[in-house]
Parts: sequence; C-alpha cells; structure tokens
Amino acid sequence: EKAAARTVAAGGTVLEVSEKVLVAITRRDNPQMVVGVFSQKFLPLKDIRARDGDVWVALDRVRDPGNLGTVIRTVDAVGAKGVILVGETTDPFSVETVRATMGSIFAVPVAKATPDAFLAWRKSFPGLVAGTHLKGAVDYRSVDFSESPVLLMMGNEQRGLPESLAESCDRLLRIPQAGRADSLNLAVATGIMLFEIRRGALKLAPEDARP
Repeated sequence: EKAAARTVAAGGTVLEVSEKVLVAITRRDNPQMVVGVFSQKFLPLKDIRARDGDVWVALDRVRDPGNLGTVIRTVDAVGAKGVILVGETTDPFSVETVRATMGSIFAVPVAKATPDAFLAWRKSFPGLVAGTHLKGAVDYRSVDFSESPVLLMMGNEQRGLPESLAESCDRLLRIPQAGRADSLNLAVATGIMLFEIRRGALKLAPEDARP
C-alpha cells in the first residue's frame, strides 16, 4: 500500500490485476506481488560531459543480454557514470537484460550510437581512452587511471574491438592469464577492468572494514 501511494504521488498509475496476469507479464510461475512498467529512455550521446574521476564504458556490438545486464550492474557497483552501446547490440531493455541488471538499469544511464557517431564523439573526450585488445602489450594494472576521466572500450564477445575502435584508443591493454582458457567472458573482463580503474575511489566503510 505504501508503494502504491508513493507511485500515485509521483504521477504514476496503479492497477490491481490477477495472479494469472502477473504470470503472463513476468513470464514466471511464482511472480513478485508488485510489477512496474516504465518508459524506455536513452541518454543522448551529446549530453555526456565527462569530468575528472568519471568513468564511462563503451560496449561494441554486445550480443548477449546476460553480459550486458551484468556489465550495467557492475558499472553501478563501482560508481561509474554509464554505458555507451556502439553499433548493433542486444536490447538493454529486454526482459533478460533488465533481469540481469538486478535493478541497476534504473540507476545507470545508457546511450547508444553508430560506430561513426561514436568515433566523432570520442574525438572530444577529455580524458584517457583505453581498450582491451589482443594486440595490447600493456598490463592493465600498470596504468594510472586516477588523473582524468576514463573511457573504457570493450569489444564484441566473439571478435573483440574492431580496428577502427582499437585505433582510436590512447592505450590498448591486456589482462594476463595463466591457464588454458584463451579469453575471458565479456562481463568478467569488464568487471576486472572497472574495479582496477576505480580502485582508488572504492573504500570500505568503517563498519565494513572488519576482519
């Protein structure tokens, strides 16, 4: 009742429906008792104004909704500013993607652009542009990310960054590996990079810093 009252106060509409309708909407046999319907909204690329300490993630042609949702959730967790989808990507507002974000879709701005529009915008980015690439000869842990805004480029799950995007990076980095796997999952690799980039800004609260 409190949630319904707050929704109405904020200008929303509240509808009471049967459990059968909830099952159909959520595609779950045991749905939650409250379901929200929201309008989809992309952040215009031209409205991104990067400042010192800001981190943005650009994803090239990401195909898997689980990967995209997990990246959005990780962006939220580390306090990065948002995600830019480049080229033909999976729908950030699909059921699978939204579910994988665990609610972070409501906290993380998402922009989208064609490769050409993104490259044109990238020219005005005021900070460090870094991408992971097999040609990268620099260990990602050796780079100082603390002095300026950072734009992290991550490539498609199968093909990685295309040459056009790789060439636009200031630094091409690699994540060292020791086992037999020849690559990392996109969401895992993005998480590793983001926690390194944001390492200096992430601190445990005093009450959490117990052994």
